[in-house]
Amino acid sequence: MENQAQQSKQGDLHWRLSSHPITLLFFLGFRMSSLLIYLFGLWFFTSSFVLVFIVTLLLLAADFYYLKNIAGRRLVGLRWWNEVDTTSGDSHWVFESQDRSGDSGGPVQNATDKRFFWLALYAQPGLWVGLAIFALVRLESPIWLSLNAIALILTITNTLAFSRCDKFSQASTLASSAMYSGGIAKTLAGGMFSRLFGR
Repeated sequence: MENQAQQSKQGDLHWRLSSHPITLLFFLGFRMSSLLIYLFGLWFFTSSFVLVFIVTLLLLAADFYYLKNIAGRRLVGLRWWNEVDTTSGDSHWVFESQDRSGDSGGPVQNATDKRFFWLALYAQPGLWVGLAIFALVRLESPIWLSLNAIALILTITNTLAFSRCDKFSQASTLASSAMYSGGIAKTLAGGMFSRLFGR
């Protein structure tokens, strides 16, 4: 009975249902703290604009690093990085995905982790776009707009990279299942032909 109640709750937005609650809390903490310091830093914490700018920038950088290297890998099994070819100087993105279906004996995808991850990933760039529009309407100083631009570059880069990484992992899963089913078909066809011609 308890198992059914636990399964019905999977996917709910509650951090206790997470497979990695500490990773999830740090991920959400970095995501929200940069926005909160940007919005309320001058009112509640300090009167120094420079301090608010630096702390927001550090939190955005920590969020970018933590999401790219830790949270993405632990929460949804996705990772990306950029490699530069030393001979030609060309750069390209590399995507890595971990099988989370449970078929290979690895960890199974937690629905709560997945929902938190994708909601937070797509919500933050939208919030920064809204803040940038608000800063433009209010004719804020160019320094505030530069902080908005930095935030948008960092958050949109991670969002695009993880979106492409997810599409890449889904495509590779489809291709591997097609190859696997094709292998079964070849084995069955080979068995039928050997029986047919073996007589």
